Amino acid sequence: MTTTHTHDVGDAVLTYDVHEPATRDDRPPLVMIGAPMTAAGFDALATYFTDRTVITYDPRGLGRSTRSDGSAAQTPAVSAADLHSLLASLGGPLEMFASSGGAVNALALVAAHPDDVSVLVAHEPPMLTVLPDADLAFAAEARGQDIYRSSGWGAGLASFIAMTSWQGEFTEEFLTAAPPDPAGFGLPTEDDGGREDPLLSGISNAVTAYVLDAEAVSAAPTRVVMAAGVESRRTITWRTTEGVAAALGLPVTEFPSHHGGFLGEGFGQPGQPEAFAVRLRETLAGGH
Repeated sequence: MTTTHTHDVGDAVLTYDVHEPATRDDRPPLVMIGAPMTAAGFDALATYFTDRTVITYDPRGLGRSTRSDGSAAQTPAVSAADLHSLLASLGGPLEMFASSGGAVNALALVAAHPDDVSVLVAHEPPMLTVLPDADLAFAAEARGQDIYRSSGWGAGLASFIAMTSWQGEFTEEFLTAAPPDPAGFGLPTEDDGGREDPLLSGISNAVTAYVLDAEAVSAAPTRVVMAAGVESRRTITWRTTEGVAAALGLPVTEFPSHHGGFLGEGFGQPGQPEAFAVRLRETLAGGH
């Protein structure tokens, strides 16, 4: 059974879902978070954890969660504070699976509130600051956002796909190449006029620019696992995972599929949620 709740943090109201098992065991709830992905992205994965409570949420200002702080920006410090407040209301410490921007926010949470999470599986955090080619990576990110602002969603997403599928370090040639044709990715070529896509608009720039507090994360009692999909190898989010893992003195734990390997049907490029769930179970239990 799934129930929906809200949690007021003062300048935002967070909406979260509690997926309750038919029979509850003695394990703490498993929290699944993403950013800018909302709770809906974890619906498929949650169906493979019917023997324990799973909690998903929409970050402030996204999906069903509202905000009144006058900002659209997604920042790890604010997200960490939101998560700390939410987890405190649920009781803890809890276990957490965090993907993409959610993994960056989760690492910020562990650094600031080390007793909130007992186990963190951080899946492909796009933390560009750990890359040896960080300057070029930030330039590639900015280029895609500029294309979105000038040409719309299809062109912006095509540029984003090209950036995130690029193999190895970025080059000047990548930055100066002609923008990819959206039609080549099956995307619309006409501009619909919208400029509020949370993935392309730049509201998450503070997430990719986050600087890891490796000392604080390493000192926390949280068992941290750095995870990446085997199909992501050599792409930007595999490389950022390697960079964060190296800073923490940890290995990279391989998971099935790609950056969205836990996604079900209806999310553009679905992954392998059942196989992903098996690997996540093993990893939470201490297996690598």
